[in-house]
Amino acid sequence: MAGGRTERGSRRRTHAASAVVPFPRGEAGRRPDLAPFVPSGRSLLLGFGLVAGALAAFWGVRASSVFAIERVDVQGAPPAVAREVETLLTDNVGRSLLAVEAREIEDTVRALPSVAGVSVDRSFPHTLVIKVAVEKAVAVVRRGGSAWLVTGSGKVIREIQVGTERVLPRLWLTRDIAVRVGALLPPGLTPAARALAVVGEVRLPGRVKTVRSSAGQLTLILRRGPEVRLGSPTDLLLKLAVAALVFPLLEDGAAYVDVSVPERPVASTYLNS
Repeated sequence: MAGGRTERGSRRRTHAASAVVPFPRGEAGRRPDLAPFVPSGRSLLLGFGLVAGALAAFWGVRASSVFAIERVDVQGAPPAVAREVETLLTDNVGRSLLAVEAREIEDTVRALPSVAGVSVDRSFPHTLVIKVAVEKAVAVVRRGGSAWLVTGSGKVIREIQVGTERVLPRLWLTRDIAVRVGALLPPGLTPAARALAVVGEVRLPGRVKTVRSSAGQLTLILRRGPEVRLGSPTDLLLKLAVAALVFPLLEDGAAYVDVSVPERPVASTYLNS
């Protein structure tokens, strides 16, 4: 029985836990008056008026010369590229900073071959700020009396004056090969450009003068020291890292280091070996 009483008591407590709380009503069973919580027509009219006034003020300032662009400030780019960007955005001088479409300007500037990335900012009251990330040149392509800068992907950045950018390696083209700014080099030259991009990640004992490509085999010609035979344009970083380790072990007069098979580097004093 004790067990029965416990069970009945448990059931009774369970029923007691469920209850319906009626919504409070006002006097005489009426619902409470919510009018004090609802904004009046006058308040709504005033609120809409303030919003409309703010919008009108914004569009008025946007169309006025209060924030007219007087200067385009190009940041992060060398002088030549900065001048290109400034010239490209000349038409924006005089426009309001509030009327500038950042995405439109970014797309326009990014179309320049020398630009890898761009962002637009506003410096009130009168300056349009353009932050530019430029393409990195790894070589100078030479063809006759013309020269161009190219990236590690083989993209032609811009034409330059012959004899400038002397620090960069040279890639020599025959006169029948067309070169166009903004386009890629012919597929046969792309591996050479890619190898020169990787060279910047290792420390060789001398600067690279040029890259020789023959039958799909790459060879770095240094300004001083032995040439580096890379073989096929694969595992370039590994091959160059091995070459950098081998160089201090070479005897004077070494003609080349062959790292085409990086697990078995070979050095020789004879170029025809």
